[in-house]
Amino acid sequence: MEENIIVVKNLTKQFKAFKAVDDISFNVHHGEIFAFLGPNGAGKTTTIKMLTTLLHPTQGVIRLNNFDPLHQQHEVRKSFGIVFQDASLDDELTAYENMEFHAVFYKVKNPLKKERIEYLLKLVDLWDRRKSLVKTFSGGMKRRLEIARGLIHHPKILFLDEPTLGLDPQTRNHMWEYIKQLNKKEGMTVFFTTHYMEEADKVADRIAIIDKGKIIHQGNPAELKKITKTKTLEEAFLKLTGRSIRTEEASSIEGMRAMKKLWGR
Repeated sequence: MEENIIVVKNLTKQFKAFKAVDDISFNVHHGEIFAFLGPNGAGKTTTIKMLTTLLHPTQGVIRLNNFDPLHQQHEVRKSFGIVFQDASLDDELTAYENMEFHAVFYKVKNPLKKERIEYLLKLVDLWDRRKSLVKTFSGGMKRRLEIARGLIHHPKILFLDEPTLGLDPQTRNHMWEYIKQLNKKEGMTVFFTTHYMEEADKVADRIAIIDKGKIIHQGNPAELKKITKTKTLEEAFLKLTGRSIRTEEASSIEGMRAMKKLWGR
């Protein structure tokens, strides 16, 4: 087995005169928790879209679980689960029905389907609420359900785009405990973005910082703090990217629309 489950070489995405991603290269190891950090408009979401088959690169090479997202979309999509910034659950279905629908889409058959749904709902402490409509759930419960749903087909990689955005500190802390537990139990690679620097500092094995479409530094949290001579990851981040306020990224992920595209609906 190769050391890297994600390989990106000289990746570029251009929208007319705007270069959203500019010749970036990085690798993610099997079983690693990898943080992809950057200010608004840095190119994070555009990169995730290319990794997950939602955008075609202008140039460059991507290999995800040894597959090419451009020419082997089906194999790539089976290799990952994804949790978007925006909710993509069906509020009019129960937690169990949301899980079951996703299992059917990924052709997870009985008895494995029932076993997998029960295992994952118990893992995120939602088994007792499996018959409840999702519209009755809190924001944290919905996020936990989305993570469980994204793992129904036993993917090799879990993409998390701002998974704790808008959650209170206690719920955020519990969320990362679930994710670290999944990483350990499932041997799963986690690729995430966040604006909460303390999360990346505590959770990530390695970090890539992207700004203005270019990766400006990679390393573990301690290395980034050492090279910038700072005490916190937030200070290191600001030293590397500057303190000016950025505009929102031109092409943000819209949860349900992106999920429908992945599902071919």
